Amino acid sequence: MEVKKKNRNAVFRYICRNGTVSNPDISYALKLSLPTATQITKELIERGLVQEMGEMESTGGRRAKALAVSGDAGKAAGLDITKNHISLVLTELTGRILKYERIFLPYAAGDEYYLKVNQKMERFLKDCGCSGERVLGMGISFPGIIDPEKGAVADSHVLGVKNLPFSSVSRFFPYPCHFLNDANAGAYAEGVQSEHKNRFFYLSLSNTVGGAAYSNGKLEQGRNFRCGEAGHMTVVPDGKACYCGKYGCLDAYCSAKRLTDGRVEDFFERLRKGEQEAKSLWERYTSYLAIAVNNIHMVLDCDVVLGGYVGSCMGEFIQDIRDKVSERNTFAEDGSFVRACSHNIGAAALGASLKVVERFIEQV
Repeated sequence: MEVKKKNRNAVFRYICRNGTVSNPDISYALKLSLPTATQITKELIERGLVQEMGEMESTGGRRAKALAVSGDAGKAAGLDITKNHISLVLTELTGRILKYERIFLPYAAGDEYYLKVNQKMERFLKDCGCSGERVLGMGISFPGIIDPEKGAVADSHVLGVKNLPFSSVSRFFPYPCHFLNDANAGAYAEGVQSEHKNRFFYLSLSNTVGGAAYSNGKLEQGRNFRCGEAGHMTVVPDGKACYCGKYGCLDAYCSAKRLTDGRVEDFFERLRKGEQEAKSLWERYTSYLAIAVNNIHMVLDCDVVLGGYVGSCMGEFIQDIRDKVSERNTFAEDGSFVRACSHNIGAAALGASLKVVERFIEQV
């Protein structure tokens, strides 16, 4: 039974990842016999998880049936909570984003806030044409330390929250809720859909700076669930004050707010036009960022992915970071281990929804 479940899980995961496939494709890719692959997809079709989509193109013999994830198999919702906004996303089991929305809604502890968030989510789902019974669950991303053992948001300096039980939040939503740290969620979105499961460090550069280590398809949590808190590494001894109460933290030098009080996209547009003020800000910002990126790489010896608001807009300017990191690197590397994130919008909300998808797939 365990082998059968493992094979069924692998087949469904393969279909989710590859779109339209055939039983021969599955058999070859997963090293299963064709009768075994055919029997598994038959079961998945009967359960309403997979549907036939006509026939594949002929390769010289009889055309194989085309198979894909059923549109009625279920959806996953993602919610990213920040100090001033919420981001909402709805995804298919394939990970494809159906709709994304970012809404201005300043955080406030208390029932009224979560009631408003629930109203926004229900309206969002209705606009997507998605009824509640089709939502498999909701992933919720918080900026702070998430303690799954205690079932609580242990500490969020940004939101002014300590020891907030998951149940105090989930009771406002009619779906199974799963909680993640925001940087972990961003890293999960970056890693779980990749064909390459290589280790990388995800550095989230938004209005706060966070980080996460991803390895072999999983997030590394750390003993106290604080693995990856790069925003509070010291880059300047006794430097600028950080919101956490300490001095010289990376967050004080490399949050998105150090570039602009407005939209990060607008800052990069000014930089693209060659405005002197933007160039000066970028020069200072990247100097501190290069210190942190090089330190992370020297310790972990893995790729460093730049995400968050800044990473998602960096585009052609990532070479500036690579050059400065290369200058600092002891082993004369070219800085190619630094790369921009793959998801340009809503990475934390997307990662939270993909966590729901992954938990569902594990149970298939």
